[in-house]
Formats: sequence, C-alpha cells, structure tokens
Amino acid sequence: MKTRRPKSRKTEILDAALTLARNIGYQAITREALANQARCSEATISLYFGTMPQLRRAIMSAAVARDDLIVIAQGLAVGDAKARAAAVGQRRAAAEGMI
Repeated sequence: MKTRRPKSRKTEILDAALTLARNIGYQAITREALANQARCSEATISLYFGTMPQLRRAIMSAAVARDDLIVIAQGLAVGDAKARAAAVGQRRAAAEGMI
C-alpha cells in the first residue's frame, strides 16, 4: 500500500499564494501577506522563492499549470510574461472571464 506524501512546504506556499491572488489580486501580494496566509515566516518564502519577481513568476507558473484562469487573467491584465506565454485556450478563457 502506498502512503501519500504530504505536500511540500513550497507547494503549500504556492497554494496560499494562489488563494491570496484570487482574494486580493496578483499584484497586491506581499511577502508579509503571503507569510500570514501560508502560516510561515517571510524568511521561509525568501528561502524557497528568492526575490519578489521570482515569487511572482512561480505564482504565475503555478496558475498556468493548474489552469487557474482568475490568476492568469490578472497576469494578462498587467502584462505578465508567464501569463502571456500560457496556452492560447487558457489566455482566451481567462480574457473572457475578465469581460
């Protein structure tokens, strides 16, 4: 019988970041807000994601991988490169959701 591996801390932080992006907006995310949402320290976020630009790229990559159209739409609205590189269908569905 296989045992399920618990989510990695990095995955938990990304989950929290996506939730936060949906609630307050992708561009509004700060280390402090994410640390509160993920129940970790700001240093932990820095350990896994480095700078804020690196964190934002990781958040958008996760949004694209998980087909999170709300966050992708927010990325498109601010010209995020990862959002613009999403599949055509994702970009279209995300843009339609903004209308």
